[in-house]
Amino acid sequence: MPFVLFSLIVAWGVMLLFGGLEMDSAILMLAYAGDRPDILQLARIVTELGGWLALVPLTIAGAILLLARGDTRGAFLLLVLTLSGRFLVDLQKVWTARIRPEEHEHLVAVQSLSFPSAHAANATMVYVSLALLLFPGRGRALALWIAAWLALLIGASRVLLGVHWPSDVIAGWAFGLFWTFLLFALSGRTLDEGTPPALRHSPWQGGQT
Repeated sequence: MPFVLFSLIVAWGVMLLFGGLEMDSAILMLAYAGDRPDILQLARIVTELGGWLALVPLTIAGAILLLARGDTRGAFLLLVLTLSGRFLVDLQKVWTARIRPEEHEHLVAVQSLSFPSAHAANATMVYVSLALLLFPGRGRALALWIAAWLALLIGASRVLLGVHWPSDVIAGWAFGLFWTFLLFALSGRTLDEGTPPALRHSPWQGGQT
């Protein structure tokens, strides 16, 4: 876990230092959906899955379900993780003060600064946390797969809509994972908690062949 957390910090730092340069601009130019109506409409739909109108109700519903299961610690972890993470994303925006891309018209309304992408970070924290907390058994792998794709698509939609540099989105993903893994570790809750033993260990552990 320490190596994973360190790697995510490094990824965030690289995106901060080298974002907004030629590579960022080139990818943004290729991805921009302003002249592709079908992709534009899809991107506008997907991006809403990373906004507060989707994430806040999902977080509350997840906490209620965890409480109904008797998992008070899980509900508290979910609320603290997502609320504190959202606050820290806003602080990063103020601290870094990166201006949003201006090469193209913004295809959705935006008001805050650019780095990191709040949609990418918040979606990562909420969907990954829900997958880890609500699906402790054999369904966890599928839930995490869905959570990962949702976070990836939501982040990509911000580039397609011309409101974020690609580096903003990558930094959002990196911070979202970092904060999720860190708070799970601090809470004493392992990422494989509740997973059947046969799925936790490789076939080569414990003398198995």
